[in-house]
Amino acid sequence: MITLNDYTPIVGEEVVSQLYRLAERLKGRRFVHINSTAVGGGVAEMLARAIPLLNQLGLETTWEVIMGDPFFFEVTKAFHNGLQGFRVQLTPSMLEHYRQVNLENAKRFAWEADVVMVHDPQPASLIEVLRPQARRWVWRCHVDVSRPHLPVWRFLRKIVRQYDASVFSMPQFAQNLPHPQYLIHPSIDPLSEKNRELTEKEIQTVLYRLGIEKDKPLILQISRFDSFKNPVGVIQAFRLVRRHTPCKLVLAGGEATDDPEGPAILAQVQEAAHGDPDIQVLLLPPDAHHEVNALQRAADLIVQKSTREGFGLTVTEAMWKGKPVIGGAVGGIVLQLRDYHTGFLVQSPEGCAFRIRYLLHRPQLAHRMGQMAREFVRLHFLITRHLRDYLTLLILQANPDRRLVEF
Repeated sequence: MITLNDYTPIVGEEVVSQLYRLAERLKGRRFVHINSTAVGGGVAEMLARAIPLLNQLGLETTWEVIMGDPFFFEVTKAFHNGLQGFRVQLTPSMLEHYRQVNLENAKRFAWEADVVMVHDPQPASLIEVLRPQARRWVWRCHVDVSRPHLPVWRFLRKIVRQYDASVFSMPQFAQNLPHPQYLIHPSIDPLSEKNRELTEKEIQTVLYRLGIEKDKPLILQISRFDSFKNPVGVIQAFRLVRRHTPCKLVLAGGEATDDPEGPAILAQVQEAAHGDPDIQVLLLPPDAHHEVNALQRAADLIVQKSTREGFGLTVTEAMWKGKPVIGGAVGGIVLQLRDYHTGFLVQSPEGCAFRIRYLLHRPQLAHRMGQMAREFVRLHFLITRHLRDYLTLLILQANPDRRLVEF
């Protein structure tokens, strides 16, 4: 079992010691997380790694996952798209079904907690039923809500305003709410199967099993098959690059149980790539962490050309592997990619293609950028920093009149 002390060689003794000092104030506190899927997507991955460590620190931390039928997840996917700025139509029957499913889920939960953190819109209305079961309720929004479709936000705001606090991934996502709002960046776990160091033999074994030959420079995008991840745009950029520079493209990703649009987007990507021997589209299972790790380490360049992005953990993962990343200049990607230093920010397929060619022809520069990217992640986006933020938030929720935590 991984312990907090195992992170000391990576982040330093003082960082780990700080976590223990903060946790001393919270011994025995009950902390509940609620989201909509146990597998698939960054939220589930972060919770799976953080909760055991929070328990090691002495907090009674649990994780609940709500259940829903296909129509419920169609409704919440519409919420997701609307929050990220797309015009969507929500009918009264859709909104009623959303509340009804949350009501049915509420009947399953009998715990009492000091703090409940509810992740994203899917379980948000649980507070309307379960409010007495916790002292403090915090809504954690992982999506880009900088320019939401107003009818969607107005509906959700009536629910979210009942919380004691909200947490967003960057300042630009903050909204007009009657309670404190906090900033917590997502994170990766450097000791997880997806991010641990791999031997060259392990990497080559995965490539062989997946049928990937490294006879040309390898460009990679890893993400769920989601229109906001713009995989078809990546194919367009790749074909522009290949006119002048031999290379291969791998688009790899999985599906999430709370995203009903995934199969349709995957079909679009497969159609766009059909018949092209230099493009491979891989549908990976949710637990393919070892394969993702090997692919990221084998790639020469990694792309994340999102058009909307709450944060983009695949960017963080790639940077941790010492890879330069070319990403869409949107959402949380701009927090991670320091243009010309840890990667490049782009707006269009043409801009993406230009930067891919630029780095493929400058391998030494690509290596230097990758090393700067890894150190940037070490300082800002590892799980130890995330735990510190959680602990600080809990202390503030226990003392709502305070705005400063000393330790």
